[in-house]
Amino acid sequence: MAKKSSVEKNKRRERLVKKYAGRRERLLAIANDESMSMEERFEARLKLAEVPRNANPTRIRNRCEVTGRPRAYYRKLKMSRVALRELGSKGLIPGLVKSSW
Repeated sequence: MAKKSSVEKNKRRERLVKKYAGRRERLLAIANDESMSMEERFEARLKLAEVPRNANPTRIRNRCEVTGRPRAYYRKLKMSRVALRELGSKGLIPGLVKSSW
């Protein structure tokens, strides 16, 4: 089980990303638009710098829904390999058959 503080920090980041998504997208569009003047683009970059760092989607870490483990994460199932193996062995994941010989 991962530290609760790490899991909560990641959840806080996810909420911030959702909150500032529209503003970040709009400012980035202005900042990257080469048809606009340099001053307008620079102003958009300054406003973008005022947005919290944790509002950037790249700061979110994929974590297992079951254990919070940050590594060996399967995106399709939203869980780590360890949790997948345990739940698969118990027969709790439909369509998954753990082989043993």
